[in-house]
Amino acid sequence: MYIIAGLGNPGKEYDNTRHNVGFEVIDAIADKYNISVVELKHRAIIGKGYIDGQKVILVKPVTFMNLSGESIRPILEYYKADAQTELIVISDDISLEPGQLRVRKKGSAGGHNGLKNIIKQLGHDNFQRVRIGVGEKPKNYDLADWVLGHFNKEEKAAVDDALIKGVKAVEIMLTDGPDTAMNEFNRKV
Repeated sequence: MYIIAGLGNPGKEYDNTRHNVGFEVIDAIADKYNISVVELKHRAIIGKGYIDGQKVILVKPVTFMNLSGESIRPILEYYKADAQTELIVISDDISLEPGQLRVRKKGSAGGHNGLKNIIKQLGHDNFQRVRIGVGEKPKNYDLADWVLGHFNKEEKAAVDDALIKGVKAVEIMLTDGPDTAMNEFNRKV
């Protein structure tokens, strides 16, 4: 079983913002595999289903981004899932151009507060992740305003393409492993 957690902020005001691309990938996976993500449990909205015969639990924490680990850790404990092999976290990344994707087996938070909180709650950074590029913050721009802001038309097209690639990356991670997904997606667009 895999726990696939997309990071974001709950609430309509955060829909389609840079910080919510993790939620958008979860929604795209749910749509493709007809998984209903509506159950409120462990401070998250979750849905259970199958991807290519593999049981999955799709997770959208409702803790707000900076406390994502406070939802994910109890889910891992409840389902007795191993964070190192059975957790995939999907998040935005301002160090990547819009539309660019990075798959990792482990690593630092890279300044991302949601990932920082997950690492803090788990006590390690050894979990798989898919990072979706949302573009670097312009000079003299507040970081919070940037990640909570919306994409322009050109960026949105690139990110929409990245959401499709994010679904494919997760599928490959489940069936062929993270190394195969890294070889496929860890290159510039």
